[in-house]
Amino acid sequence: MSSATTSSAAQGYPPSEEFAAQANAGAQLYDRADADRLAFWAEQARRLDWATDFDQVLDWSDAPFAKWFVGGKLNVAYNCVDRHVAAGKGDRVAIHWVGEPGDSRDLTYAQLQDEVSKAANYFTAIGLVAGDRVAIYMPMVPEALISMLACARLGLTHSVVFAGFSAGALRSRVDDAEAKLVITTDGQYRRGKPAPLKAAVDEALGTGADAAASVEKVLVVRRTNHDENLPWVDGRDVWWEDTVAEQSPHHEPEAFDAEHPLFLLYTSGTTGKPKGIVHSSGGYLTQASYTFHYVFDHKEGRDVFWCGADIGWVTGHSYLVYGPLSNGATEVVYEGTPNSPNEHRHFEIIERYGVTVYYIAPTLIRTFMKWGREIPDAHDLSSVRLLGSVGEPINPEAWKWYREVIGGNKAPIVDTWWQTETGAIMISPLPGVTVTKPGSAMAPLPGISANIVDDHGNPVGAGEQGYLVLDKPWPSMLRGIWGDDERYRETYWSRFAEQGWYFAGDGARYDDDHALWVLGRVDDVMNVSGHRISTAEVESALVGHAGVAEAAVIGAADETTGQGIVAFVILREGVIDTGEGLIAELREQVSVEISPIAKPREINVVPELPKTRSGKIMRRLLKDVAEGRELGDTSTLVDPSVFEAIRQRKA
Repeated sequence: MSSATTSSAAQGYPPSEEFAAQANAGAQLYDRADADRLAFWAEQARRLDWATDFDQVLDWSDAPFAKWFVGGKLNVAYNCVDRHVAAGKGDRVAIHWVGEPGDSRDLTYAQLQDEVSKAANYFTAIGLVAGDRVAIYMPMVPEALISMLACARLGLTHSVVFAGFSAGALRSRVDDAEAKLVITTDGQYRRGKPAPLKAAVDEALGTGADAAASVEKVLVVRRTNHDENLPWVDGRDVWWEDTVAEQSPHHEPEAFDAEHPLFLLYTSGTTGKPKGIVHSSGGYLTQASYTFHYVFDHKEGRDVFWCGADIGWVTGHSYLVYGPLSNGATEVVYEGTPNSPNEHRHFEIIERYGVTVYYIAPTLIRTFMKWGREIPDAHDLSSVRLLGSVGEPINPEAWKWYREVIGGNKAPIVDTWWQTETGAIMISPLPGVTVTKPGSAMAPLPGISANIVDDHGNPVGAGEQGYLVLDKPWPSMLRGIWGDDERYRETYWSRFAEQGWYFAGDGARYDDDHALWVLGRVDDVMNVSGHRISTAEVESALVGHAGVAEAAVIGAADETTGQGIVAFVILREGVIDTGEGLIAELREQVSVEISPIAKPREINVVPELPKTRSGKIMRRLLKDVAEGRELGDTSTLVDPSVFEAIRQRKA
């Protein structure tokens, strides 16, 4: 059992009196939610503007298919844009956009309203109607967010496909959703260099008998001026500048039912049938907006918020688009990678725009640690007053470094747990209320009900690992898998069907103070000689060593023990790889922190780990390396070439 994740004596970090005094949330928020959960959610829903009020908060009669805010109608884009302009805030900057080459653009709410209206008018002009699907395959340019909002304005269900995905991945998602329009760019910037993107769309959509049958138009935004030899299909392909830009900036939004599908987001890899998670309009926006206000303690008109995620992932949807904009926030949107043109990029942006709330993945934090604190120390980061973590459990060492170096030892950290399927943050500290522990997501938010149970659905005791379940429905929950109700039931509700609980797929445990520690995917639990060991625990123990910046652990097939623990570690800047001496130290570190049983069979010191643009480590591919297999699909990686370096180290 890891002392890093179970000790009740772990140092707590209470909010400062100054922060608590101005915080949006107080302890009474929990009390109100506990007293009447549905009344609490109705109160949060009414933070939005409804064209028609709802007459029932929740209809759970057809479980596990939920209906929230029954009878209510609203327009999501109106709530994110128009209502702020109507309230006299049109001159407020909505988006500070920074391009990877260094270009930048500010969009006020009034300008955003004009651009979204133009796009909506064009979509209508080409015959799209509410309920149609639109695929968005774009880098982080303003038109990507404008396209999402224009779809929301018209009741078009958007499907954003990460611009790093392969043509095959795009095609499977276009076909599954039967998208009529694909929006893309001529190219995108990758580590400072322009790369084609429209060509991948052409490959995906095919020609002749192999053509994607549903697609009627491909709308292309000019980004890299890839005009020369740019594939072009007359009648199908159009430039944004020749079409959308020519439209009227006036458009009257229509209200849609609370349950109208706002977007699809595909969670599977590029093999097998893709899994389109369906999210609603009213319930999703209610929880995205509520969590943004309270978890990030958003001060309208004062804060500058920055979420480092891409819109190809749910974090980008909820905390780069719908959560911030529904609250009238001013936010930073950055197109590129953190080290383009150099490792100072993120800190220069924080300094330039006076970012106050900064929300990134633990893998990026550990990358910053690897680069060395002298890089952030070279910048004025005093504007930062709140930090957030998302994507995977954060190890205590990274948590403390984040607070000290980026947060000036004063900014509270909200370590958030949620999923594509949950739509919005579910478990997190409330800044100003919660005494936090490094590495713990602490407790479900007000209005959310979660539990940790054993195989039979019984609650586990302190220190025991169990399954993290959600035992009551929540507004932003997925409404199903597109076109496959049975797969939805089987995937998320069959494990605890008798109890009617949603099983998140993650393991977790409570410590002696009932703080909740997420341990990562249960399929990331290794079975070594009959002992269940969490990959997250071993990674945390390795990163606890002073010389290690980042670690990834997988369970590889082992004839003797069933699975053997294989670790890949990146050393901190300036630390010399001493070979067997360092490896022995690291194995001992794991033995002391967890158990001798958890000692890795193999530890590989590597220069980099395979990561997606959202910062997630692709452990599946590391498993391929460890077990000597051909690599699976690498199209989602920022830099597929890292594997050559890893293989050379293993050779």
